[in-house]
Amino acid sequence: MFDRDVWQEIFNTLKTNKLRTFLTGFSVGWAIFILVMLLASVNGMQNGFTGQFNDDATNSIFVRPGTTSKAYGGFEAGRRIQLKNDDLEYIKQSFPEDVEYISARYYANTTARYKSETGSYSVQGTHPDHQAIEKTLVVAGRYINEADIINKAKVAVIGRKVAEDLFKDEDPLGKFVEFNGLPFRVIGIFTDDGDDNAERRIYAPVSTYQRIYGNTNNINMIALTYNPTYDLATSLEFSSRLEDLMKRRHKIDPDDQSGLYIFNYAEAFDNINSFTSVLKAIGIGVGFLILIAGIVGIGNIMVFTIKERTKEIGVRKALGARPSQIVNLVLLESVFITSISGFVGLLFAWMILAAIGPTIQTPAFSDPSVSLSVVVTATIILIIAGVLAGLLPAMKAANVKPIVALSDK
Repeated sequence: MFDRDVWQEIFNTLKTNKLRTFLTGFSVGWAIFILVMLLASVNGMQNGFTGQFNDDATNSIFVRPGTTSKAYGGFEAGRRIQLKNDDLEYIKQSFPEDVEYISARYYANTTARYKSETGSYSVQGTHPDHQAIEKTLVVAGRYINEADIINKAKVAVIGRKVAEDLFKDEDPLGKFVEFNGLPFRVIGIFTDDGDDNAERRIYAPVSTYQRIYGNTNNINMIALTYNPTYDLATSLEFSSRLEDLMKRRHKIDPDDQSGLYIFNYAEAFDNINSFTSVLKAIGIGVGFLILIAGIVGIGNIMVFTIKERTKEIGVRKALGARPSQIVNLVLLESVFITSISGFVGLLFAWMILAAIGPTIQTPAFSDPSVSLSVVVTATIILIIAGVLAGLLPAMKAANVKPIVALSDK
């Protein structure tokens, strides 16, 4: 393999047939380039999908009311379901071992004013547990606590963007802001791993907003997290039990899919993983098909090369060259072309991903990249491809009879 004369002969052959060598290598290099870029694109899509859920706990379940589509329990179809404060306690008491954190959500919009600055923002009335469910990071002050809920305190935790809009360079903590004309004291500032819109949000005690809007006990949604040790099957079984319980409580037909909506992040993640696995399989399949085309091309080139060198091979065998030496010569040339061109394609793809990958940050596509295992696998594929491409031509060259080869014209 490390015979200097053999390698000199290989380089001389490649130098003599520059165009043929380039076209042969290009097909393999392009195949590896496409394979790596396809797998990186799939990873980018998976990162984008997963990133959309990063600002919430991955073991979250959201219960949202709907409108019934079937008559049930003496009620007509078309009934609007309304969640209330009692539903939270009912869930906690019914699933003491399953529920980790639980909070209501009460949605409202407000026009906020501080001195001469104003802005329109969305407000969520929540419980203290909501901080863990939403993965809200309080960077100054504190989040809502139980005392705020009990006292129906007019306090607010504002997003970083809200603080920048209203307070500019002034410290918001302890200041009073008017929400639709009512004074609220800022007790905290938070950041969020989601987009900027998540940081243009305001959190307040759910009891405070229920009192402001008609002294009601209605809520818009229930957010909760289940036991983080649950696997996919257990989490789906729990969400199914939760759905059955809430449908019985609100007199909803068990087969009615529009009366109550249960969204389980575990199911969403499983669907994303299944989808990206299919995409990855398709990408690998397309890459391999292109690579096979390159291998066939190299094989054809090697067959043609051997045909051109039939007399030379005959002379070698007449002078005592063993079949293994002929096979080694052909295989080395094939592996060399395949490996070098493949590495060039691999390097080119890696350079493009390194240059533009980190700059791509969209909700559906983020940071396309390939893992070390993909690079190692591609390298092994290159070596195997080179062997396969030169195997048949090498065997044909080894079986050439000296007398036939010497008489070839």
